Amino acid sequence: MNYYVCLHQEGISSISKLIQKAHANNYNVVATSINANMLPMDPFETDPTYPATVLNAVDWNSKVIFAVSDVDVDSPNAKLREYSKAMLLRDITWAEHLQNNGSLMVRLRGPKNDNLADIIKTRTKGNWFIHVPITNPELATFEHRKDATEKDIEEAQQVDPWSWWNELRFAVKHNGKVKVVLELSDSDRPSRETVRRWLGEPIEAIIIPSSLFVLNRSNYYVLHKEWQAIVGHFISVRANIIVSTNANDNAISQYAEYVKKLINDHGDTHTLNNYENMLEIPLQPLCDNLDTYTYEIFETDPVKYKLYQEAIQQVLLDRVSDEEAKRKLTVIMVLGGGRGPLARAVFNAAEITKRKVRVYIIEKNPSAIRTLSNMVKTLWSKKDVHIFSKDMRDFSPPELADVLVSELLGSFGDNELSPECLDGALKLLKPNGISIPCKSTSYINPLMSAVLHNNVCQLTSTVPAFNCGYVVLLKNIYHIDQPKALFEFTHPNRAKDIDNTRHKQLSFTAQKDCVLHGIGGYFDTVLYKNIILSINPLTHTQGMFSWFPMFFPTQPRTIKAGETISIKFWRCVDPEKVWYEWQVCEPAECERHNVDGMGYNMRL
Repeated sequence: MNYYVCLHQEGISSISKLIQKAHANNYNVVATSINANMLPMDPFETDPTYPATVLNAVDWNSKVIFAVSDVDVDSPNAKLREYSKAMLLRDITWAEHLQNNGSLMVRLRGPKNDNLADIIKTRTKGNWFIHVPITNPELATFEHRKDATEKDIEEAQQVDPWSWWNELRFAVKHNGKVKVVLELSDSDRPSRETVRRWLGEPIEAIIIPSSLFVLNRSNYYVLHKEWQAIVGHFISVRANIIVSTNANDNAISQYAEYVKKLINDHGDTHTLNNYENMLEIPLQPLCDNLDTYTYEIFETDPVKYKLYQEAIQQVLLDRVSDEEAKRKLTVIMVLGGGRGPLARAVFNAAEITKRKVRVYIIEKNPSAIRTLSNMVKTLWSKKDVHIFSKDMRDFSPPELADVLVSELLGSFGDNELSPECLDGALKLLKPNGISIPCKSTSYINPLMSAVLHNNVCQLTSTVPAFNCGYVVLLKNIYHIDQPKALFEFTHPNRAKDIDNTRHKQLSFTAQKDCVLHGIGGYFDTVLYKNIILSINPLTHTQGMFSWFPMFFPTQPRTIKAGETISIKFWRCVDPEKVWYEWQVCEPAECERHNVDGMGYNMRL
């Protein structure tokens, strides 16, 4: 994440001086204009007032963002429109000459941007940063106007610059090189929901005008707490920071230091940063053998196995009284032993509760069996433990289990086929036996995420991308509404006729105008009694990272505030596979995704 200072050019005749000033004041990058007092106003004049040699090629590409002339190429005045277009094309040509893969920043002036969209579509070199005010800039003028009525103010408050950006986004066909630079305003602080919605957009940076800074008691420039919280939200999604000020502002170094502190305070750093917004096809451990790297990632979760151990402890205490502890044996079967984390949880629980256990570890992966066998010899040689290299559905046990322990949940609760696996393993369990976990519930909600949509679009040439469900560490998203429960499975399932197909329709309400890009998927599971694991955003188990959410993409669609979004979801089963299908049917019926599992399915 970088922090920038946007320097207005009064009194400075050379861009190289701006770069020097940036280095001297401890900020990384200058965002500057290519036209302010440096290019003639005649759009057809090609002789600039500064040469390309004032900076070397590396500095042009890494230390300058070009803010093009603030002209209106969509003006209703035909003469001004043509003049503006010529000015803009002149600026673009010069910027492309100076940067081989740089960034242009252009300001949105209103809702009409058809000509600008056409220019963007024909000039694809580098990135386009669309400079958008977070609230209607007209609101700032009312502070100095005596003729403004309450009606005028109310109408101005209804103008939403996000809609300007949204129209442009669709006009350029969701081009992944078109991103947002959002400008904060000291005239109007945005609502919490407005900020949350912008987090679902491809935010490149936010602009903080220097007028937002105030002196604290130590005579140091800071932001009010309300603005700190707003800026912190954008920092958390990796937005860069641009401070807009005059080049002669003596407080520049203070702004830079303060922004560094904000980034340190609000930056969301963790070991899984590289997975943010990365689309991954879900694992299928039932049909594919996992490698040791995957096992190792799961085993480093600091929370999951601790809660499994607590659940096993509680089961042992409930099933074996203190008087029975020395003589009563509890048979526990670990279904899917991996490299032994669940077995360790069982042994730890037995030691803490002082209960006797016999452990059967059933694992179908022959490579994992080698590791488990070594653990039996070196770590568990004095334990009553037995390993079987079998698929749990085909295993014939020497005796029946009191407790089945498994972690076949996946990001959607049932997408690693825990219902089918545990139903097949039901024959291993005593009539009064229990399963850990005993219940899992999946959840969905509608999401806006331009970043995820662009990532899906990049896959369309090789896979049926819009018919796949993905595991993804959600970062740049807007939850259009809160998640709701979808499918539920209980274990052990002792129903006479077991049917794991499901179908449900859920309805959600949009809080603000937004774009529906897809459906988020989550789950929670009851291990035992009140011991729960959850990746539902409303109840997420703190510190747990074993499962990322799922994302089911849809074609983008603009949704109005108050509109109902109705989603149909299916879990389908045939003798060879299980798959999901999904369809948005309100506010208008859209295509049904992944029909017959054509894009994504789980093999039995």
